[in-house]
Amino acid sequence: MRAFPVRLPSGVRYWTVLDEDLAVVEEADAFLRHVRFGRDGSELTTRSYAGSVALFLRWCSRTGRHWQVGVGQLGLFIVWLRHAGGSVSGLEAGEGGQVLSGPGAAPVRGERRINGVLTAVRGFVTHAVTTGTAPGELMPLVYELADERDLPEAARGEDVRMGWRLRARHRLREPEAVVDRASDEQIVALLRACRSARDRLVLLLMARAGLRRGEVCGLRRSDVHLGLDSRVLGCEVTRAHLHVVRRDNPNGAWAKSRRQRVVPLDFLVVQAFDGYEFERLAVARAGASDFVLVNLFREPVGAPMRLGAVNELLTACSRRAGLSPAVRPHQLRHAFGSNLADSGSGLDEIAELLGHVSMSSSQVYLHPDPSRLREAVDRVASPRLSGAVR
Repeated sequence: MRAFPVRLPSGVRYWTVLDEDLAVVEEADAFLRHVRFGRDGSELTTRSYAGSVALFLRWCSRTGRHWQVGVGQLGLFIVWLRHAGGSVSGLEAGEGGQVLSGPGAAPVRGERRINGVLTAVRGFVTHAVTTGTAPGELMPLVYELADERDLPEAARGEDVRMGWRLRARHRLREPEAVVDRASDEQIVALLRACRSARDRLVLLLMARAGLRRGEVCGLRRSDVHLGLDSRVLGCEVTRAHLHVVRRDNPNGAWAKSRRQRVVPLDFLVVQAFDGYEFERLAVARAGASDFVLVNLFREPVGAPMRLGAVNELLTACSRRAGLSPAVRPHQLRHAFGSNLADSGSGLDEIAELLGHVSMSSSQVYLHPDPSRLREAVDRVASPRLSGAVR
């Protein structure tokens, strides 16, 4: 079982699952097409889900279980996920080899990764049941149907009617997340290591505007408004800003949120846009593209920047700046969110600027690091110094 990309005649792409004979696994393909087209999911979402479903189906195949039987034994699947390395769970694992490394072996997948796989498997099972390709008896195996009677009285709703909710049966407790951000010193070092105005703009769009990698590569020139008044462009937002819009792009770039958002730009990003525009004007073949970020120094010149090129840029700049390990794109976005929280921004402001659907996604930025906790204590005057104690 393996995840495999599919490109439709319209140019739209998604990922599916192939079996050992390279035939499409129909139940998995139906689920992934539903994620892509029925729920407007991104190609990258189907890629992640396809890889997770392929892992589950691979485990079922190698342990002699039909996948519907495997749904009832997800506890064993979790142990396999946690301890079975690539030589066991990968595509190249030999027939008849070890399929389960029990507790005692070093874990190869963390709780977050395992929970992500289980989320995809539950979605796969739910879709199969709702479309009639699997029996309804599978649903209680992946979800508990709970009501409000198991909640403390103070936590129950004011409505006297019974409230029902689904609760995943299999979910590992994840350690408290720590924001893996790039420091301000690292960002400055990366900017100094850039060799073009375009590269500086890419870095600043992530570090000073909080854009995701796909949002950076999917920006169109019509999305960027740098004037004091944009009403002539049909936009009521004042001052410099950009619009993050979800589209299908030929370079695979994708804005994660379905809802369009506006991100104000500071003077550093505006200056970076100005410098990049002069650099781009010197490349005649780049003039026709509506994409903001295009190839200027390699073929095909004028083509929109690839997602992978952002990672390559950060790897190269990190190497020149002497940063090891290399800074990753999401660390720059985390730096933006952390700096917003440190400067006193509210949770609603952080969520809006970062494009989070749920404010719980922004909550992690409100947890200060230990150095800030120490500074908070040191700022409190002692009773003796304040005159309360004589």
